Order: sequence, then C-alpha cells, then structure tokens
Amino acid sequence: MSDFQNIQWFPGHMTKARRQIEKHLKLVDIVIEIADARIPVASRNPVLKSIINNKPKMLLLNKADVADPKETEKWLNSYKERNIKALPIDCKTGKGINNILPAVKEVLAPQIAAWNRKGMVGRPIKIMVVGIPNVGKSSLINKMCKGGSAGKAEVQDRPGVTRENKWFTIGKGFELLDTPGVLWPKFEDKAVGEKLAFTGAVKDEIIDIEHLAARFLEEVRTHYPNAVNDRYKTEIENINELQGHEILEKISVKRGMLLPGGIANTERGAIAVLDEFRAGKLGRITLEHYEKR
Repeated sequence: MSDFQNIQWFPGHMTKARRQIEKHLKLVDIVIEIADARIPVASRNPVLKSIINNKPKMLLLNKADVADPKETEKWLNSYKERNIKALPIDCKTGKGINNILPAVKEVLAPQIAAWNRKGMVGRPIKIMVVGIPNVGKSSLINKMCKGGSAGKAEVQDRPGVTRENKWFTIGKGFELLDTPGVLWPKFEDKAVGEKLAFTGAVKDEIIDIEHLAARFLEEVRTHYPNAVNDRYKTEIENINELQGHEILEKISVKRGMLLPGGIANTERGAIAVLDEFRAGKLGRITLEHYEKR
C-alpha cells in the first residue's frame, strides 16, 4: 500500500497553484471554499488560509445529506464561534444551494454599502469557488448555473482573463469565476490521506483497496458500531474486538463474495464497502468529530 505520508504533489504544481489563486483573487470580491461535510478538516487545503489572507470568504460543507447531521451541526456552530460563515449543502440534490447567494450578500454587506456610497449601486458581486479535487466544486458551479435562484448561466469573455478561465452570470448581480482545479493538500498527516481516500478524493488505483476498506471499517465501528450490522446483516456481536480485515471477511462471506474453496473475496468486498459508503448506503456518517479537535 502507498504510504499516505509520501503522497506529495510536485512542488512546481503547488507553486503554480498558489500563483494562480493569488492572481485570480484580484478579480473577485469573495472566495467560496467547498469542503466535504464528512471530513471537514481533511478536505480543506491547509495553505489556502494564507493565500486568501484578508479576502472575504465563505465555507460550504458539501455532501451534508450523507454526513451525520449532529456532527455537521457541531462543526457549523464551531465556525460561527470563529466568525466564519459556513453553510451545509448537497450538490447532488441541490439542497442548500439557494442559500448561498443571500449568504454572500450578508458577508459582503459592508462592502456593498461602501459601493453604494460611491454611486456603484448594483455593481455585480464577483465570486471565486475553490476546493480540492473531487470535493464537489464542478457540481456546485453547475447547480448554481442551471436555473433556480441562480438563473441561466452565461459565459462571458473578459479582458485580462486567460482563456482557461470562464465567467458566468448566475442570477441578477452575481458573477462567478470558474478556474481550473488548482488546490490539493500535502499529506503531512497519514490520517488526512486516509480520510481523503475513504471518500474517493484519492484514486483507488494507487492504494491497497483491501487495507483501505479494513481501516475504514475500524474507523466506522468506533463511532457507528451498528452501521455494519445494519447494512450487511452480519450480526457481529463483538465488532469492537475485531480487526478491520476480520470485519471485511465477514462482510464478504455474508454477501457471497467467495473465491474457490469458500475463501472470502475481500477485494470484491472492499470495493463494495467503499462504494456503498461513498453513496451514503451505510447511513449518515462523519469521519471527523469536532469534540476531538
């Protein structure tokens, strides 16, 4: 299995990413960062705070419909205590999307008032969306550009903007800058890499899938001991005493995933477990709990 601590992206890529973000910041009024509600810390780039600096910002916790609602509420309260505007959303269902633009106006209220005093009434609000790969940035942009409160998207050519960037009009008075995905965290903590892999943010092809599923099952049984038995009907009474690979074997057998000789096909079982978690079929699960931080 790949060591998550050694999965690093090329320094040149990170340098380019930082340069792009800093350049684009001059074009927008607010930055919206999107994270995964199931792993609200691991799915945020650790260097983004220093890049954005004092630019107004918001945080969106995507995939909230498959995260533990009690844990999401704890995270939202913690952000509120730190004066960070954060909203739960789900880009797949569209839930919470209509709350984004009103929240943007709330965050930018002082700036909008200043524009009005200068006679710039109705000045378009320019937004940048950032987020690590596979966290939902593209889905969010598509939802915001498709009707509803966002209105019909309109691609606009702007001077001074490279061809790889696109501006969209997303409703009356809002413009969205869609930039290439440029952010990705350095895995300085093995646990961060694991959690990103659990949710599919790291490609399964570079990881030992069986080991990953076993580690995931150990994480889940700690906070959601009934999730495995409820989903797979395994009736494991001593689940907290078992290692992850033992739980995986029982799931594989229960599902009839067997190799010749009746041996559990744990590779197939691992793929099924991770796919079903990512699809929300194991229930609403959060892998990072606020009280632990």
